[in-house]
Amino acid sequence: MQSNIGVIVAKGNTIEIIMDEPVKKKKKAMTNAQKQKRYRERQKESGKQEMRGYMSPEAKVCYQLIAEQTNWSDSIILSNAVRLTYAAYKNGQIGLLNSWLKNNDL
Repeated sequence: MQSNIGVIVAKGNTIEIIMDEPVKKKKKAMTNAQKQKRYRERQKESGKQEMRGYMSPEAKVCYQLIAEQTNWSDSIILSNAVRLTYAAYKNGQIGLLNSWLKNNDL
């Protein structure tokens, strides 16, 4: 911070210097891109990974039903979907899961 000298006043044998308030430097506002980058960096630091892709119309219907019934965020729905798919795979149930999805037109 910088200080500015405001007014010098002479009163009899004394000189009084009245200081102005310190000048504060304005912080530059962050752009949207900078905010998004900072958010993504914080998410990575907390161990999260961004996933992107496109959902089939069938998956979109399932997503909407899950979101309505559970009030889960996109992140929670995606994380649980990956974890459940992995659990089915590890337990030898991935074929059963896929056949159920096909039989139910999902």
